[in-house]
Amino acid sequence: MSELWVSILLVAAVSVGIKAAGPALLGDRELPPSASAVIAALAPALLAGLVVTDITGQGWSALDWRLCAGLGVAGGAYLLKLPAMPSIALAVVVTAGLRWVV
Repeated sequence: MSELWVSILLVAAVSVGIKAAGPALLGDRELPPSASAVIAALAPALLAGLVVTDITGQGWSALDWRLCAGLGVAGGAYLLKLPAMPSIALAVVVTAGLRWVV
């Protein structure tokens, strides 16, 4: 077995161990409210960071204003109480239309 597969299996085993550690250590105990608040805020913060780094590129050098317009349309549609999928579809149409025109 090559070193690559050994490292892949090792990373997979560590990942499973980390995921199993929470339920194994906590059991049926409730988390403190402060920990629950941090966990609840973690996913949106990570998603926002991924979106910003994907839009702006390395060193803010690849900023695409058409993609920013599409994200703005998606956010506005979602704020107007449109469901998530139509909001995303509208953003895709606006972004593709702007890329086609310009």
